[in-house]
Amino acid sequence: MSPNPDTELLPAHDVVVLDFETTGLSPARGDRAIEIGAVRIIGGRITDHFSELMNPGMPVSSFITGLTGITNAMLSGAPPCGEVMARFSDYLGDSPVVAHNIRFDELFLEAELRRIRRWHDPPRACTMECARRVITDAHNHRLGTLVQHCCIPNEGTFHRALADADMTARLWILLLENLKRQYDLDPVSFAFMQRLMKANRKKPELFLETERAARFARDLSLEKGLEPVPGVREAIRPGVPSGEAGPSPGC
Repeated sequence: MSPNPDTELLPAHDVVVLDFETTGLSPARGDRAIEIGAVRIIGGRITDHFSELMNPGMPVSSFITGLTGITNAMLSGAPPCGEVMARFSDYLGDSPVVAHNIRFDELFLEAELRRIRRWHDPPRACTMECARRVITDAHNHRLGTLVQHCCIPNEGTFHRALADADMTARLWILLLENLKRQYDLDPVSFAFMQRLMKANRKKPELFLETERAARFARDLSLEKGLEPVPGVREAIRPGVPSGEAGPSPGC
C-alpha cells in the first residue's frame, strides 16, 4: 500500500469503498467470500453501489450466520464467487480501493480475483488507520465506535457488506472534510491519504502541519513565478490558521 507516483495524480474523493463478509478469517486457510458490498464515491459524494451474495461452495458456520445473518439457505441460490467477482472487477475498474481494516478485505479481494485471473493490485487505503490520526478523541477506532462517535448516518445492519461499505464510505468523506476544515488540506491525493496512514500515531499533527507548510511554500513559489519547492506534493491556500489533529466534528 505504499504510495507511488501514479497515486499522486489520483484524487482521494474518487474511490470505491468495499467490504466483504466471509466464511472465516483467512483465504490462505481455505476461507472464501460470501458477500461483497461496495460504494462508489465521485467528487466526494456517494454515487452508486454494488452488492451481491456469493456461493462459496462450502457451508458457513453457525458462528458466521449469527454474526452476519447470512444463512446457508440464502447462499444456496446465490451465484458462485467467480461469477460475482468478475462483475465486481468490471465495476471496480481502475479505481482506488478503500476499506475499514483494509488488511482483512484486501486478502479476500486479491484471493478471489486471482482465482479468476483478474487481480491487478489497485491502490488501497484504510479508514481505520486514517481515523487513528485524524479522529484521535474516539474511544477506539472500530467502525461501530466511529459511526456513533461521529454521528454518521446508519441505515443498515453491521456485518452486512453493503451496510458496512456505506458507513465506511461516509467515514472516508468525513475524514476528507475534517482535513479541509482543520488544515485546509483540500483537495488531497490518494497518495496523501496513504502517507497519512503511516504517520506517527502519537504525533499526527506533526505530519499534518508539515504537509500544510509544504503546501503554503508551493503556493508561494508558484505565486512568485518560481520553481516549486522540491519534494512538495500538495498545494495549500495561504492565510488559514492551523488546526489540531483529534476532535471529531460532533453530532
